[in-house]
Amino acid sequence: MPFFTISGSDFVEMFVGVGAARVRDMFETAKKNEPCIIFIDEIDAVGRQRGAGLGGGNDEREQTLNQMLVEMDGFDSGANVIVIAATNRPDVLDPALLRPGRFDRQVVVPLPDIRGRDQILNVHMRKIPVGKDVDSMVIARGTPGFSGADLANLVNEAALFAARRNGRVVKMCDFENAKDKIMMGAERRAMVMSEDERRNTAYHESGHAVVARLMPKSDPVHKVTIVPRGRALGLTMQLPKEDRYAYDRQYLLTRIAILFGGRIAEEVFMNQMTTGASNDFERATQMARDMVMRYGMSDKLGPMVYAENEGEVFLGRSVTKTTNISEKTMQEVDAEVRRIIDEQYAIARRLIEDNRDKMEMMAKALLDWETIDADQIDDIMEGREPRPPKTSKDTDRQPEVRQEASQDAGKAAEETESESTEAPEDAVVKPASEESRKPQDESQHEQGAHDRRSE
Repeated sequence: MPFFTISGSDFVEMFVGVGAARVRDMFETAKKNEPCIIFIDEIDAVGRQRGAGLGGGNDEREQTLNQMLVEMDGFDSGANVIVIAATNRPDVLDPALLRPGRFDRQVVVPLPDIRGRDQILNVHMRKIPVGKDVDSMVIARGTPGFSGADLANLVNEAALFAARRNGRVVKMCDFENAKDKIMMGAERRAMVMSEDERRNTAYHESGHAVVARLMPKSDPVHKVTIVPRGRALGLTMQLPKEDRYAYDRQYLLTRIAILFGGRIAEEVFMNQMTTGASNDFERATQMARDMVMRYGMSDKLGPMVYAENEGEVFLGRSVTKTTNISEKTMQEVDAEVRRIIDEQYAIARRLIEDNRDKMEMMAKALLDWETIDADQIDDIMEGREPRPPKTSKDTDRQPEVRQEASQDAGKAAEETESESTEAPEDAVVKPASEESRKPQDESQHEQGAHDRRSE
């Protein structure tokens, strides 16, 4: 069956009438080759809502959209042309496009769940030599919220880490390093920090981690580091045990308390306040305000939304803002937000003051090793001396797998996972594709990552 594809931006031209003419030509070609399929990518480029904002009704984009609506509504009863379109902004599409007979069937493509991530990883890992210790299900469980492109980038970054150490295969430690780089940012080991700054960062991140381990319904702490990554001087990463699609009240209260753990640790152990907790306060305040104004999680104000049309003016939709909340109600909202924040701040402070020994031990471990993982955090919280950290160098020193002497010894040696610093150049792992490496948005995957910003 013939398949025609075009991008929505291909219809947009500076000359009046060109877009509408291209729509007519596209449908005429499709009718000559029916039955066929037309695919329009990024339909929002020409399918935005008409008559909204400050624009008039005679611009080129609206003429193109009108022509598309006419063509899709004017098929003969025997026309066998299927029109498919894609967009990630369905909220701005014109309602006429979504009526029956046009784009009336909508297919939502969400982020993959744990099973989908496992299958996507298996597809991308076919392109690289993978070690026997790599478990795709473990990687999938530790990458909630990753899209297919993110997983492809993860595999490529792991291959780059293996290539830097002249590895013949990509091991699990390479995938862990790649995941840390994507979720927390690239390490900035060249950044010079004073000893006082390092101690303050160590206590700050220890405060996040200790509160996270002691609060109910908290996601497990995956890793704590004081190595600067991105714009952060340190990070505490939490990873959920399973994918979450809804959050209850206790979970949100726990997250607010965890966010306050860093500043409280600075006050208790360093007797000072720094600007590093500004991002924590911003996120905690917004979370508490959403609980009161959007989620109806306040006993005093009840299940009612108080955040109608409070966003910025959007010229594509509306140029006015309306407020249906009285001054007295807004004062009650502010008081309720303040109550939630004060209660969780007091809970976090009590937990840190009651566990000073664990805070001291965790801060010392961070100053000594800079990064600790879940196993070492478990040791500290159980009162044991933390075990030394695992490094990729330790895994590289494992004994080579020996093969029995036979005529096939040469072939068998190529399939082992032994590593050597003198590996031949053609045996070094190459990344799957340099193009698949995309810049990471700092706002991505920020769930459970509490950082101390440098300002």
